[in-house]
Amino acid sequence: MTDHSAGTSHRAAHLELDEQVADRLRGRLPVVAERTVTAITAEVPDYSGTLTGQMRDKIENAVRIALGTFLQLIERAGESDPSTPLNRALEAAYALGSGEARSGRSMDALLAAYRVGARVAWREVSTTTVRSGLSAETVAEFAELMFAYIDELSAASVAGHADELASAGRVRRRYLERLTQQLLAGEPEDVLHRSAERAEWPPPRTLTVAVLPRSNLRSVLALLSPHTLESGEDLPGIELAEESAVLLVPDMHGARRRRLVTVLHGHRAALGPARGWTRVAGSYQRVLRTLALGLEQPSGGAPLDTEAHLSRLVLSTDPEALADLREQVLSPLAELPPATAQRLAETLRSWLLHQGRRDDVAADLFVHPQTVRYRMGRIRELYGERLNDPGTVLDLTLALAHLPAE
Repeated sequence: MTDHSAGTSHRAAHLELDEQVADRLRGRLPVVAERTVTAITAEVPDYSGTLTGQMRDKIENAVRIALGTFLQLIERAGESDPSTPLNRALEAAYALGSGEARSGRSMDALLAAYRVGARVAWREVSTTTVRSGLSAETVAEFAELMFAYIDELSAASVAGHADELASAGRVRRRYLERLTQQLLAGEPEDVLHRSAERAEWPPPRTLTVAVLPRSNLRSVLALLSPHTLESGEDLPGIELAEESAVLLVPDMHGARRRRLVTVLHGHRAALGPARGWTRVAGSYQRVLRTLALGLEQPSGGAPLDTEAHLSRLVLSTDPEALADLREQVLSPLAELPPATAQRLAETLRSWLLHQGRRDDVAADLFVHPQTVRYRMGRIRELYGERLNDPGTVLDLTLALAHLPAE
């Protein structure tokens, strides 16, 4: 601002303006301000219907002060520091731009208002200068200086607008980051609602967690809702091949989930279930538990979908309990040679999963159906009536669901 101020002030020192003409111009300032605001309201859509009442009075006063400062600049051109009035005007213009950004009006709207204001103001001012008998050369110099002054005011307003947006953007990003961490931590609903309001984030019906390499983040975010939240926090207890990011994607429940799967295709992602937005911590924990299982990424580039591994997740919730259950239900086989016990356990598992269909069991185990018949006869001898007990069948099914084959 300082360099601009010095330049305009220096140029103003070479403009001779009769004191009587300056008084006439100063007397026209209220009319100029009123007509300027009327034109801005009529020609700039963003200001239509907004500059009324006290707001209109405030803007008209700002226009009067700006033009009055311009006249004061010319009148004080011979002083030791003629830039002082202009500095004050530039500070006011900067504050105006900052305030317009806070009001939600765009920089384009602000510049459009300046263009309209400059045109109307010069039309009114030029009429007064011409009627006052100023020479054509003086009027031209007056016009050049006035438009340079307005350019400097608009530049200061643009700077204030941009700085306000940058500052507000940084603050909002911090609020969004805090909200994301609170969601992942499962904070109480009242805390989450307050944080969402503070971050100006519209709560969706559901959120779905996706974890993917940070190197793939930008391309994925470009295809998702702008209200998607992201966290770069390290995943506790999970070792991944590269730095990862966590996304909280709004409203991808039901049939929309297929679209999210498509967006994540080829990005080595892990995808949790959709949850009510205040309960998304459950989706996050589901992803972490699935990653902890060490499952391989599906072939073809599809994401690792936790919904496809629910039984594994259920059985891995308490590994010690599963081991105890397995030992308990396989106790009738404990006295057999290990290889024999393993074969019978595999046969029993297949028998349960195929609901006793002997040919399907044989195909599953790559043995002859008669072999299946023999093994099941042996198992019935060892278990007796317990194989007819629904509770025992449930325990066997759970214990043997993921029995590793040798």
